[in-house]
Amino acid sequence: MVVIYRIRDKIIRRSQENVREIILNVARTIFARFGFKKATMNEIAQAAHKGKSSIYNYFRSKEEIFQAVVEKESRLLGEELTKAVEKEETPQKKFRTYIISRMQILNRLANFYSALKDEYFEHYRFIEKIRGKYIKDEINMIKKILNEGVNKGIFLVKDLNITAFAIITAIKGLEYPWAIENDSSETEKSIDYLLDILFNGIVKK
Repeated sequence: MVVIYRIRDKIIRRSQENVREIILNVARTIFARFGFKKATMNEIAQAAHKGKSSIYNYFRSKEEIFQAVVEKESRLLGEELTKAVEKEETPQKKFRTYIISRMQILNRLANFYSALKDEYFEHYRFIEKIRGKYIKDEINMIKKILNEGVNKGIFLVKDLNITAFAIITAIKGLEYPWAIENDSSETEKSIDYLLDILFNGIVKK
């Protein structure tokens, strides 16, 4: 009898997880289309083919759904970036792939990108935690590439933390121009130029 109860509980948990995932998937689309402010619980419930009251069995509020959506997109970003970078053999290629992949993935993850840049979310504590973790993860990934280059005798880096922070700041400063650039080849040229400055500097040798 105990085994039967355990199997039943396991099936129930899986069913609940599936429903939760369905809600998150439709919510991602609705938030990306209408934005957090305009999206409603009614729209999410209708898209998930659930009653509005049943949505509250899984999430307490629209804010909680958005938090789960942003956290999911944050994980996707990290996983995809790691896979893309690890395919490259040299630190130089890893930098280029990191920057290009980062731009491409952020353009797809509209909710996460919105959470990073929109001032509207400043008073949401969970957004600040997500932003803080994202910045930390970015710096750590850049530091890992830099460290590999140093160990291979390719890069000369006096301070990994400051260098990683400077690179991330430069990338962020170019996010908007790159995002509105219709010609991807021009964007990649800009990235290559940025990397040339990074690797070779601007001082005449």
